Amino acid sequence: MPDTENTSIRILVDADACPVKDEIYKVAYRLKIPVSIVANSYMRVPRDPFVEQVVVNADMDAADDYIAEHSDACSVVITADILLAARCLKAGASVIAPNGKPFTDNSIGAAVATRAIMVDLRAGGDQIGGAKPFSKSDRSRFLSALDAALVRIRLNK
Repeated sequence: MPDTENTSIRILVDADACPVKDEIYKVAYRLKIPVSIVANSYMRVPRDPFVEQVVVNADMDAADDYIAEHSDACSVVITADILLAARCLKAGASVIAPNGKPFTDNSIGAAVATRAIMVDLRAGGDQIGGAKPFSKSDRSRFLSALDAALVRIRLNK
């Protein structure tokens, strides 16, 4: 990773099925902030000193474990995984879903509870619709949330 004034700030991406990787790369280039793309398998990432690909083993939670272990108050974590979001918040990280919705200490409890209810309903055979399709407004909301999180970290350094 490059040696810049922002090297303590970093973006950690739960890369499997993340629809906003290109947007993250653009922000990283513009602001010179290192990005770690974390996944269980290799994927195409730009060859750039600010982008690091981290391939973890195939264990079910290996990517989540890596991200949670490397999260701190200077990290922005991008994930749709509610349980990973909770772990990263405990480590002091800022956490944003790919649709731009920030996870916060105030919202994570309700998100975890709702997730548990949905898991129980699905296990009982209930047919529950999935997530709504990713939209242009989600992409815009994500960019705004990422910018806000990075500004907040810079101000608190």
